[in-house]
Amino acid sequence: MLQITEFVTGNLTIAQIEDSRFIKHGSSSSMGAVTRISFCLHDPSDYFKSASFVYNWDFGDGVYQITKEPFVYCNYSTMGNRTVHLKVVAEWQQIGSIIHETETVQKTGDFTTALELLDAVKSIHVVGSRETHVMENLSLSLHINGTPPLALCWLIKSECIPLEGEKCHLVVITGSCYNLSHTFSDAGQYCLSVRVQNGVTMLQTYREIKVWPTGIQPAFFVLLCIALVLVMVGLVLYTTFRSNTQQKDLVEVADFDFSPLSDKSLSSHSESGCGQVCCRSCFLRSSPEAARESHEFLLSFYKPVKMYTV
Repeated sequence: MLQITEFVTGNLTIAQIEDSRFIKHGSSSSMGAVTRISFCLHDPSDYFKSASFVYNWDFGDGVYQITKEPFVYCNYSTMGNRTVHLKVVAEWQQIGSIIHETETVQKTGDFTTALELLDAVKSIHVVGSRETHVMENLSLSLHINGTPPLALCWLIKSECIPLEGEKCHLVVITGSCYNLSHTFSDAGQYCLSVRVQNGVTMLQTYREIKVWPTGIQPAFFVLLCIALVLVMVGLVLYTTFRSNTQQKDLVEVADFDFSPLSDKSLSSHSESGCGQVCCRSCFLRSSPEAARESHEFLLSFYKPVKMYTV
């Protein structure tokens, strides 16, 4: 048995364009994004297969539109709640059952849906230190730019991973800020993964955290490295300076002045110190001729000499 209803039946659906595809959000939509509102006709028996439809749209913000397609695109610029009204008019021709003449048949339907306009989650800013120590409490603050309520999910692991389907710490916040704390039991490199979503959009972010062993201060480690570098530079400079010094010529000059001696002084010298000057001359010759020969020999032998030591 086919039951003919008096009005057109169907329902309204709301979807939003994200990444060139339509994402259904129920009664929520993101402010400033393109929203598609569609009418889905319920006609399992093809009763309206020959009908033509006219759709009268009221977007709830003073804007009206008439289309022949069962969908429309709109873009809301302000947040808040909207009520969308749609009047569907179906019209077709059929032969009358009494006078067997063609008559126009028309059916209508009124539909209403509530639309909540939310601001999309645009950014997640993590405030806090990127370094900590083992068994030390690390406190971080998450500042979120988006319309609450927000579903926040965070997880700390050794690598950065997407949180789709992953177990995490899930909280619902009604503001734009959330504080979290965590204590690390082992040293190493870690990653904080954060996912925030509201009724229309979802956003993820990551932050690397360095955990140091207990007792090792990063500042002390840096100073130790600087001191080691300075010592190495000083050693290189000292070695270079010493090598350059050894390559210089060290000159030592010794001048011996043997000026001619008088006969008297030579004679006295021959008498008193001949054993020290030339023993052979003293013992062999004692005459003045021998003294003169010895003097000439000394003058020719003991010439001024310059010695150069390298």
